[in-house]
Amino acid sequence: MSTTRGLEGVVATSSSVSSIIDDVLTYQGFNIDDLAENASFEEVIFLLWNGRLPKKSELDQLTKDLAVNMQVPNEIFEYMKAYPIEKVHPMAALRTAVSQLALYDEEADEMNEEANKRKAVRLQAKIPAVVTGFSRIREGKTPIAPKESLSFAANFLYMLNGEEPDETSETAFNKALVLHADHELNASTFTARVCVATLSDIYSGITAAIGALKGPLHGGANERVMAMLSDIGSVDNVDSYIQKVFDNKEKIMGFGHRVYKNGDPRAKHLRDMSRRLTNITGESKWYDMSMKIEDIVTNEKGLLPNVDFYSASVYHSLGIDHDLFTPIFATSRVSGWLAHILEQYEDNRLIRPRAEYVGPDKQEYIPLEKR
Repeated sequence: MSTTRGLEGVVATSSSVSSIIDDVLTYQGFNIDDLAENASFEEVIFLLWNGRLPKKSELDQLTKDLAVNMQVPNEIFEYMKAYPIEKVHPMAALRTAVSQLALYDEEADEMNEEANKRKAVRLQAKIPAVVTGFSRIREGKTPIAPKESLSFAANFLYMLNGEEPDETSETAFNKALVLHADHELNASTFTARVCVATLSDIYSGITAAIGALKGPLHGGANERVMAMLSDIGSVDNVDSYIQKVFDNKEKIMGFGHRVYKNGDPRAKHLRDMSRRLTNITGESKWYDMSMKIEDIVTNEKGLLPNVDFYSASVYHSLGIDHDLFTPIFATSRVSGWLAHILEQYEDNRLIRPRAEYVGPDKQEYIPLEKR
């Protein structure tokens, strides 16, 4: 029995949701570059779940359904107030809240296709309200109800800050959501599919996926990128800082990718958005530092930036707390998780791989008194 560490290169299932072929990322056959420049996140949600772009009436209906389902049961927020707020990472709060949401959904354990699609809409809608609600509660503020007139991206920023975003901020956040929506069989998506392959419910699948995304080798990378930029402080400090990292043989977060060999196609969109936003905010140092780091790491190590690297300065420029970066990832990626979960249900088989045994052999039991 041969093994592959981390299942690298192993094809575990068939899927029509997204693909990465020759360093090109597509959602249902649509190139990510095309979608990033032209599509709303609501269109991408519909595309991932239905395999095609929506007609206007379908998009209007989905947009309305998402807006009216964003409200979170007040009991969830009351639970949050009882958390040890100063110690709880937002990803832990999100993981717990999503599990709790199932308790308030009468269809939580209904497994027919129509019920699952309704739950998908509710989950997609409520996660941004959970993330923003927790953020406000820990600041001693009251969660803000969404506005049905706003887009998904605008509603997130409105519920977070209490102010409707300007067009540039809404466009930037929408683009970030589109770019993070799905990414083939990544760790959290695989976790979701393994979970629901037991015929567990959607809430369990999404809770499991959030647990996988929480790790710094998956969703937590952009938060650590911003921590690095904050530590560096200015462009003048980049060279010495990065050299020290090299000397200590430490990992620089936001670079390299197991699947992409010639660079992450999503990175260029966030690089451009970082440049634009940091100029607007008057804090171009974040972009300038990022560019210099990219130049050094690419030239010295041959590594290219991935989606996490420039998303850090984008989110920072939008006034978002650094530990909310990964929950924002989840706010987008839940669209892909749900698409994969629905696909898994359609043609399900329990996912049960084997393991090569490498432990001791032919051992015999020794009575306790003789050990």
